[in-house]
Amino acid sequence: MDKSIRYGFLNSQNDGIHIKMKKNQNIAGYPIGIVYIEDVYYPIVPGNVVNASTYPFPVRMLPVKNINCDELFACDDKVGGSIKEACEQLVKEGVRAISGACGFFGNYQKEMSELFDVPVALSSLVQVPWIFTMLKPSQKLAILTADEKSITKRLLDNCGISDEMLKRIVIKDLASSENFSCVIKNWGEWDNDLARKDVVGKAIEATTENNDIGAILLECSDMPPYAASIQAEVGLPVFDFITLIKWMHSAVSQKPYDGFI
Repeated sequence: MDKSIRYGFLNSQNDGIHIKMKKNQNIAGYPIGIVYIEDVYYPIVPGNVVNASTYPFPVRMLPVKNINCDELFACDDKVGGSIKEACEQLVKEGVRAISGACGFFGNYQKEMSELFDVPVALSSLVQVPWIFTMLKPSQKLAILTADEKSITKRLLDNCGISDEMLKRIVIKDLASSENFSCVIKNWGEWDNDLARKDVVGKAIEATTENNDIGAILLECSDMPPYAASIQAEVGLPVFDFITLIKWMHSAVSQKPYDGFI
């Protein structure tokens, strides 16, 4: 990273400093960049990773061109190159960290984190190792996913999830759910309350069948709108893309404290 480029909070108390911009950077102020799949058709409600009102800070969203969900899930040969191009553009625009808007972008986590000088966390699943450090050794983690068959060895390895961790993971699939499966089937509409009930119901099912669940993780970028409802029902910590993105934002956008002593 070019240390001559200003990195940090700018206000009236330090605005006398010399400022250098990246060449060809024509916008600024986006700490987080998010890559997303362009070819989707379903409701993007508040709380969704690609709904800008989800965040209390600016986010720069950029589509990964010329791919669809099937190609991403199947790790089509062209997908990695398309993700790289989108991430390159975000870095040019000055973002300080990059995330994704689908848990299955995690298939390319190691590859992309190696390529760029900003932190890259493309999947909510990268939180799994950290979550386990906070749980009791006897506790399990429930993961709700939009498509269980796409949770492959490649995905798990790229997100730092070991075989030992996998033994403590309970996976619940919503691919065949009555309403929420719209995110895979691209119907373009749903009854939001029924979609909520689909997702919350799987969390209840996981904790009912396993009394040793210590936390819930939402793989899918379309599930965070229902995180609070899940937590109200099961009474457990709930992690998702938004907990990940807010965590990264807090690290790359530190602001000086003020107050009384």
